[in-house]
Amino acid sequence: MERVWTLLSFGPEGWGDDIAKGVVLTVSLALATLPLGLAIGFFVALGKRSEDKTLRLAANIYTTIFRGLPELLTLFLVFYGAQIGLQRLVQLVSPGATVEINAFVAGMVALGTVFSSYASEVFLAAFRAIPNGQYEGGHAVGLTKGQTMRLIILPQLIRLALPGLSNLWLILLKDTALVSVIGLADILRQTGVAARVTKEAFLFFGIACLLYLVLAMLSSVVLGAIESWTKRHGVQR
Repeated sequence: MERVWTLLSFGPEGWGDDIAKGVVLTVSLALATLPLGLAIGFFVALGKRSEDKTLRLAANIYTTIFRGLPELLTLFLVFYGAQIGLQRLVQLVSPGATVEINAFVAGMVALGTVFSSYASEVFLAAFRAIPNGQYEGGHAVGLTKGQTMRLIILPQLIRLALPGLSNLWLILLKDTALVSVIGLADILRQTGVAARVTKEAFLFFGIACLLYLVLAMLSSVVLGAIESWTKRHGVQR
């Protein structure tokens, strides 16, 4: 037991510092990805509702591709594929120049793209749950389309979409483990390194399981509180 506490301690003899840094990176990546995914997902949902057939087609193709591809493959395409593409473009302008994509940014873009493809469906379902009379009411009192969206539709949309988005957040939190394959020192990578060095795989992967469960439970508590607040202050249809 003393050896276990030594391995998990903070300082030169333990792995506590490294694992703590992994937790910070995991949470930071998830929080950085969330607004990107929500923004793209919202606009993709608007595209699916557009009267323009081209926009609808483009939005449907986007969600079909990124909901169909494995998340790990999407990550590889962004991190390796985009890097090769940018490298070739830069060399056309400046031969000999090199381009390197930051692993954190690549992870954020890849996970945000996947998140947005699912979030768009959640937003689309929420849009469909809002009666057309809400739009007509906004027009009747002299609001522009933008004002109607911001003042009337968005508050209801958030309340209706929140349960689905909460589930997607928990999935995103778990999917951050994929970035360990491109060298980011997240929870899984840090505990994996510790397991290999110390030969204590059960201990450190067990710690990884516990950390992800703790993050999921904390997220559930926060999301539950937000959902309760939106129900108390939400617009009644």
